[in-house]
Amino acid sequence: MDSITQAALGACIGGAVGGRILGRSALVTGALLGTLPDLDVVIDYGSAVANFTQHRGFSHSLFVLIPVGVLLAQALHRWRPQLSRGRWLAFTLLILITHPLLDTLTTYGTQLFWPIGPPLATNSIFIIDPLYTLPLLFAVIYAIARPPAVRAHLAGLGLSSLYLIWAFGAQAMVERHVEQELAGQGLQNAPRMIQPMPFTTLLWRVTVLADEARLEIVTGPLETHRPLAVERFPRNTVLLGELADLPEGQRLLWFTRGFLDVNLEGGSLQATDIRLGLPGVHPFTFELARQDEEGLLVPATSELMPRPAMDEDALRAFWLRLTGEAAVLCLASLQALPDGEHCS
Repeated sequence: MDSITQAALGACIGGAVGGRILGRSALVTGALLGTLPDLDVVIDYGSAVANFTQHRGFSHSLFVLIPVGVLLAQALHRWRPQLSRGRWLAFTLLILITHPLLDTLTTYGTQLFWPIGPPLATNSIFIIDPLYTLPLLFAVIYAIARPPAVRAHLAGLGLSSLYLIWAFGAQAMVERHVEQELAGQGLQNAPRMIQPMPFTTLLWRVTVLADEARLEIVTGPLETHRPLAVERFPRNTVLLGELADLPEGQRLLWFTRGFLDVNLEGGSLQATDIRLGLPGVHPFTFELARQDEEGLLVPATSELMPRPAMDEDALRAFWLRLTGEAAVLCLASLQALPDGEHCS
């Protein structure tokens, strides 16, 4: 999740555990601890792919955060011994552990058990969701004005947690809605990813990897009565094979679970993480190799390509689909269409 959300979550937990004794300092300490795991972004691992795939690595691992939490609890108890060692331990561990657990609910992926195992991602909530964050922020603001406000912290944590439960339920409803469509196309066992569209859990994007194409579906948990609009995007399996021969290509395939689009543009082999963003405006595209004079691909230190801009028409189309004014959102063109029309 974004840094504001993680800070608000840490402050809320800190206030709930130690607010009665520490007052406002519990909020500040909790907010700082809540953002601590994300400091790994300042580390340069040597290439764009390495930086991309190492984020949410060791600093989000339970094998690292639990002993760090124990050590921090001892240090903080020396600073403010009014709070018992047990309370400080609950303070640090709850804040540090909930950070990667919350990140695991997003699409990016979190290496919760680094250095073993793949990144984990349930794809249940967008990386920024105001409906999750606002209860936490309101509780923190109220506690700043009227400390210790422990009940406000508990209420904020309870409401935000209920929202996460709703997100899981909405995701399950969308999955049931698309199962029949996928079974009809013989894709019931194909790799799929079901994730919320930006800033909401009322509209979801379903991505399915077939052999020669990927399918994209936009639907919502409350739209089971509406026929599904299915779009097809080509998959270049030859270039995917070439990518798999590159060390950094293997790393990307591992990190994204294969949800990549690969293209050869101007002699540059480029791989795009299709999990994040939308077609045409995916934020992470990497150059991994270039063709030599004989047309052979030569591996290069990966570089992050410029991020495409989202135009106002695309944002308007998304809003029309979200509010129900449009029945279909075409991801290929980022256009909103009325009921009965189909994406080209």
